[in-house]
Amino acid sequence: MGIPMACVSTIILYSFGAYFFNYPMKTIVVTDKAPKAVGPYSQAVKAGGFVFCAGQIPLDPVTGQIVSGGIQEQTQRALENIEEVLLAAGSSLEKVVKAQVFLSDMANFAGMNEVYGSFFPADYPARDTFQVARLPKDSLVEISVIAEG
Repeated sequence: MGIPMACVSTIILYSFGAYFFNYPMKTIVVTDKAPKAVGPYSQAVKAGGFVFCAGQIPLDPVTGQIVSGGIQEQTQRALENIEEVLLAAGSSLEKVVKAQVFLSDMANFAGMNEVYGSFFPADYPARDTFQVARLPKDSLVEISVIAEG
């Protein structure tokens, strides 16, 4: 004497649906405190309990220009932009679970890493770092994150 298969299927479907229907399917995140999207994409999207942030380059949100300075100044601005997008989404840097860093030159890794570590002082998110051929507006760094939403 067991549970009828129809009941098991109903329980599984209910559990699956309850998880996914507790979250809106997709919410677009927009803030004026970070650079506007320069193409057909969103600053971030909330879905399934997470915030998926588009890559941020070191644009000053007021001027729309790359900040002056080297890799440390550019990393700081990119992470400040990400922080503003996360705050607009109701999240924060403390809730970041995954980061991707794109560098125009891996020789800039140490400088980027020093600033990055000041934004994530403990419970570090998982991270990938890549050297790429070129970044938008010839920036030195681009960073994207996924955070709990």
